[in-house]
Order: sequence, then structure tokens, then C-alpha cells
Amino acid sequence: MAPSVQFQTAQRAASPAVGPSGRLVALLAVATGVAVANLYYAQPLLSALSAFFGISEVAAGGLITATQVGYVAGMLLLVPLGDRIEKRRLVVILLSVTTVALVVAGTAATFPVLLAALLVAGGTSVVAQILVPFAAGLAPDHARGRVVGRVMSGLLTGILLSRTLSSLVSQTAGWRVVFLGSAVLMAVLTLALRAALPRHAPSTDVSYGRLLRSTAQLARTHPALMRRGLYQAVMFGVFSAFWTTVSFVLTGPAFHYSGFGVGMFALVGAAGAAVAPFAGHWADRGLVRPMTAVAFAATALAFALAGFGRHDVVLLAVAAVLVDMAVQTTLILGQHTIYRLDAGARARLNSVYIATFFAGGAIGSQVGSILYHAYGWTGVTVLGAALPVLALLYWTTERPTTS
Repeated sequence: MAPSVQFQTAQRAASPAVGPSGRLVALLAVATGVAVANLYYAQPLLSALSAFFGISEVAAGGLITATQVGYVAGMLLLVPLGDRIEKRRLVVILLSVTTVALVVAGTAATFPVLLAALLVAGGTSVVAQILVPFAAGLAPDHARGRVVGRVMSGLLTGILLSRTLSSLVSQTAGWRVVFLGSAVLMAVLTLALRAALPRHAPSTDVSYGRLLRSTAQLARTHPALMRRGLYQAVMFGVFSAFWTTVSFVLTGPAFHYSGFGVGMFALVGAAGAAVAPFAGHWADRGLVRPMTAVAFAATALAFALAGFGRHDVVLLAVAAVLVDMAVQTTLILGQHTIYRLDAGARARLNSVYIATFFAGGAIGSQVGSILYHAYGWTGVTVLGAALPVLALLYWTTERPTTS
């Protein structure tokens, strides 16, 4: 093999004959959700943190930027190590660092210390994206979609429930307990995964620098990787736009919800995670391409309902569930596709895929906020309906063999 294009792997991952146990899959799903929740705990706390540290809310908002920057950096710099370092060892190391960082955050006496701690916690929380390809590697080919779907159900659930949990805990016990409580969860999770995860040999022994270069090369080598990444960037973008701005609608004159009420509304959206096992089943049956189109159409419909539901919480709730179901569906269909591209590079493939769609989510959140303040809820819902339609048009250019 030409060293500039490909590299030798220590071994090629063979498809196991027997998949992971249901208990292990459930543990991986919980671990994925608990880890990714660390990115969102600070969002409902900005006002309290602003008052506590005597800083502006704009400055406090830097915490959100710090965790997102840390996460993207972790996706690009740490997740590829899942192909080079024994996975159980890597998971334990990253979770241990996350635990320490959260303890520092929960005991921070100054804002810069809190900022630095959450930057580190955001970076090491990418352990969730090491566990997903880990699960894919443990699953046999015929059941990979279902296993990944069950594990990934934890991701969306963690994203949706984290804000609600943070709000409830901070109102009851203060903001420090949010981070310290998460540190306890991380410590327990570290011990549980260390005991439960089987040893999984690395798939390559190349140098770290070469590993990173090969990660970038995957985007050029596999067009399906970037296509699925762009699909999910659109879907996570509109998902973020919806959940960033719907709180303005719910706390506005039409509903007058409190922060607690907004958190309870988020629980409705969490029902969308229930579609994950079905999405995995559709992937295993070879329905990746048609169900992707269905998900795009469902998202456009959801935002149309949301537009009509500005004064009707039931319509907003239906729209929330539809959006979450569609996003979860395309996420799992995409992962099923990319994990088939190279069994020896699943961690790196996942790194490119997740980094791409999280970038879409960050852009969607920002653009959604801008549109809401400029054009109101109508601007957000038009964006949310238009982008999936554009993605559907792009989908028509896809050759069936790329799915």
C-alpha cells in the first residue's frame, strides 16, 4: 500500500458472530447520554453564574462556547485515538479526566477556573463518540444497525434531558451541585465501564500524527462520509435552531411558561429517542436511502406544524417529537452507512461525521437566534422547513450504491 494514501492496520476488525449482551448495550446507551449531557448543563445556569461571579451574561455565555470548542477539539484530536489505543483503557482515561474537571468546575472560586474546567470537560466528554464505534465493532453485521440505534438513543436523550435536570438541581441545591453531581456520575460510570467493557485491540499502530492525517484523508476517500455528514449537519442545525428558540416562544406572551415549564416541555421532545431501535432496524433491512428521504420530509412537516403552533402548545409538542424522531433517524442511518466504509477506521470515521454535524448544530443555533430576533418564530420555522427540503433535493443526486 502507498504510505501517502493508506497505512497498515494492526488488524482488520472481523465481524463478531455474537453481538453484545442487552445489559452491555443498555450501559453503553446510558454512558453516551450521561457523557454528552456535560455539554449542556451550563446553559440554564448562565444567569445564576453571572450573578455569582459578578460578570455579564455575555461573558457567562463564554462557558457554552468553551464546552463546544472543547468538544470539537476532542472530536478531531482524541476520538481518532479509538483506532490506535485499546478502547477500554482510552475510555477509562478520558472519563477519569472528565471527573476531575467537573470536580474543579463544581468547586471553582473564580470564573476563569470554571471556564478552563468546562473546556477540559467538553473535550473529554467525546468519550461518547468512542463508545458508539466500540458498540458497532462488537455487533455482527446483520444486527449492527439495531445495536448502534439503541446506543445512540442515549445521545439525543442526554441532550434533551440535560437542561431539564440542570434546571431542577440548580433550583433545589445550587449550581455547584450540578457539576459535582455529574462528577459523581462520571466516577460511577468509569468503574462500571471498566468492569463491563471487553478488551478491544486497536486496529492500527501508526503514529499519532499519521493517524490525524489519515482522518482528514478519509473525508476525501469516502464521498458517502461527507454526504451523510452534510445530511446530519442540516438536521442537527434545524434541531438546534428549534430548541434554542422555542424557549423564547414558551416564555413569551402566548404561554408565559417559567424556566421549569420550558424544562418540562423538553421532556416531551425526549420521546423522539424512542425511534432509535426502529431506525437501526430500517438500516439493517437496507432502507437507509428511502428512510432518509422520509426523515427530511417529516422535518419539513414538523416545522410547518410549529409555525401554526405559535399559540398552540399541542402543535408545538407534536412538532418537537417529529423533529427529534427525524434527527435521530438520520443520525443512526448515517452511522450505519459510515461504519461499513472501513472496519479498521470506525473511530476516525465517527470523528469526521460527528464533528461535521456538531458544526451544523452550532451554526443552526446561532442562525436560529438571529432569525428569531429579526423575524420572530416565523423566521425560524421557515428556515427549519426550507433546509430539509434543500437536503431532500440534494438526496435526489445520490446514487443508491452510496447508501
